[in-house]
Amino acid sequence: MGDNSIAIKTQVPASKKLSAPDARSLLKDASKLHVAKGKKLSVFDVSDALSDEAVAAMLGPTGNLRAPTIVRGKTLIVGYNEALFAKLLG
Repeated sequence: MGDNSIAIKTQVPASKKLSAPDARSLLKDASKLHVAKGKKLSVFDVSDALSDEAVAAMLGPTGNLRAPTIVRGKTLIVGYNEALFAKLLG
């Protein structure tokens, strides 16, 4: 994040496992969700309703929230993809 001059407000250690209820909580204030799983990118409009598909996309194979998870305004970014970060974070 330092390369893009982005300040981290809250950092949660990996030892604290976040699950589906935590994902739903993060989605409540979001209008767009971007999920990166390897080279696959998915975008969800979550401004109207929270879909089970959006929550499932946020979780890894163990059922925990994928990392990194970034909240920027009303946009939620889950997972790592260099091109997505460049586009959304500058």
